[in-house]
Amino acid sequence: MFAKILIANRGEIACRVIRTARRLGVRTVAVYSDADAKAMHVEMADEAVHIGASPVGESYLRGDKIVAAALATGAEAIHPGYGFLSENPDFVDQVVAAGLTFIGPSAASIRAMGLKDAAKRLMEKAGVPVVPGYHGEAQEIVLLASKAREIGYPVLIKARAGGGGKGMRRVEHPDDFSEALSGARREAKAAFGDDRVLVEKYVDKPRHIEVQVFGDNFGNAVHLFERDCSAQRRHQKVIEEAPAPGMTPALRKAMTEAAVKAAKAISYSGAGTIEFIVDASQGLKADRFWFMEMNTRLQVEHPVTEMVTGTDLVEWQLRVASGEKLPKTQSEITLSGHAFEARIYAEDAAKGFLPATGTLHHLAFPDKAPEGATMRIETGVRAGDAISPFYDPMIAKLVVHAKDRQAALDALGTALWQTEIAGSTVNTAFLAALAADTDFSAGDVDTGLIGRHQEALTAVAPPSSEIVAAAALAAAGAGALPASDDPWSSLAGYAHFHTVARRTRLRHGEDDILARVSVRPDGRFEVALDAPYDSVNSHDLRAAPRLARWPGHVTVFEGAVGYSFLVPDPLARTDEAAAASGSLRAPMPGLVKLVRAAKGEVVTKGQPLLILEAMKMEHTISASHDGVIAEIATEGAQVTDGTVLVRFVEEAA
Repeated sequence: MFAKILIANRGEIACRVIRTARRLGVRTVAVYSDADAKAMHVEMADEAVHIGASPVGESYLRGDKIVAAALATGAEAIHPGYGFLSENPDFVDQVVAAGLTFIGPSAASIRAMGLKDAAKRLMEKAGVPVVPGYHGEAQEIVLLASKAREIGYPVLIKARAGGGGKGMRRVEHPDDFSEALSGARREAKAAFGDDRVLVEKYVDKPRHIEVQVFGDNFGNAVHLFERDCSAQRRHQKVIEEAPAPGMTPALRKAMTEAAVKAAKAISYSGAGTIEFIVDASQGLKADRFWFMEMNTRLQVEHPVTEMVTGTDLVEWQLRVASGEKLPKTQSEITLSGHAFEARIYAEDAAKGFLPATGTLHHLAFPDKAPEGATMRIETGVRAGDAISPFYDPMIAKLVVHAKDRQAALDALGTALWQTEIAGSTVNTAFLAALAADTDFSAGDVDTGLIGRHQEALTAVAPPSSEIVAAAALAAAGAGALPASDDPWSSLAGYAHFHTVARRTRLRHGEDDILARVSVRPDGRFEVALDAPYDSVNSHDLRAAPRLARWPGHVTVFEGAVGYSFLVPDPLARTDEAAAASGSLRAPMPGLVKLVRAAKGEVVTKGQPLLILEAMKMEHTISASHDGVIAEIATEGAQVTDGTVLVRFVEEAA
């Protein structure tokens, strides 16, 4: 076993690797950018080395700096985590050339599977079924459009490099092919430095089922069963589970055998995942699955496999990379129970899952697992940490395991309800709604489920009068909130306000709320609220509200929803005229990638005006109303959250 390893990553995966290394007595070296100087993974590691500025191209993608850090600290091996350089064969070559061990597959294996088109040709030769489509080298638009017609619409344009849903577009009609191709190429170029694509048949009711495989350097390869990752938004996974619901013995046998065959075809060593697309339109059948791609690294969702097989895949990685054989044979790997993983992101589900930033002023996960379940919280952040625009906005992975799917699903819902995050917009309410969705609960999942149900899954009821009253009391400074059955008992006799009601203003979204807090003769509080809210007596708030106060704000939690209220400073001056002027602002920090309109142009509501790139994904900014453009951002401009992108000519009075 290694004495010391360097982890060429950040966030929750770096912390995850550190925990296993520590248990095995292996010392760890972290690397960090300017933005991560005080990050959790830096604090957890035995040593840490600064490798550059915040942008990934100046830090976490600098293989030369990472190798130099490993040599300088005496590390024997480098663990890549996932993302960044984890599937970069040139980086593997750098590591090996420096006399270090790469904790993962060989550069040759990564190259064999790194480009989707070449990988599919290789799998065809190995006898693994692949999706019908065009996987050739030629990239002329005329040829690609012709192939799309041959395949038959709808088709899927996919970047041949990388993953994570980047550089991917579904196309329903030939007239839309050209624009979709341009968007996919731009996104692929930005994310992977390679704008080449492949075109495949879009499966009508696709299930995304993948098989965890593991190989060693002695020719052995095993599978650790399957995971279902069909619950996706924007081609990115949000809830994963193991085993796959509705899996038949025949399909499991066919898929796992094909996955092991794929791994052996490239003499694979280490953790890998073979991803399949399954046509579920007529149920799960052994002849209706096709190879999509192989991820030659540890997956984000690996904890669900660990939970149902009782393994530590990071430990397996370290042991195999240090020269040991696989810890278990195929017959020794068994399934037990059911597990779910929910990815908690800083994102606004109601606004098309736009990434969000902010400071995590309050961060609290359940302190114990729901009854009858076990639970893991995989995170790389703490309360007080900031969500940076430079990296993926994942906050944590909530993982639960129970005896069967329904018990695990119940535990997932309970744990999401008990999670409290304030300071950034997060997706916990969406995740809880998805877990409770009728189709998802029944196991009737496919990659289009979220899209079909998106409006219902992202809808959040307005705050009730009780929630607003609780926020008003907290904003008015009405003492600490005790955790008793009667939360306001400690306030009896408190007469700070005497008989005069104290006016408190709150803002929730676009709504300004005026609350008048007064003390009743019995010493309790009464909160008078304007319509549409009802006045509330604190005596009626029988359960202690779950809330968090943070600078200028109060967040009240109800279930998995966090209702955040701005508490305006009454002494602060605001420019109402500017706020009311006709303009479009950046919903998040990003790069103005493409401008489609010009100053003086007459535009109509819904017309695309520019494309904003944030976190390697493209977001279209469209006109909110008919008008004439007075100013518009320039291509290449780096903007922050709230920056005015488009300003319209004001109408004459």
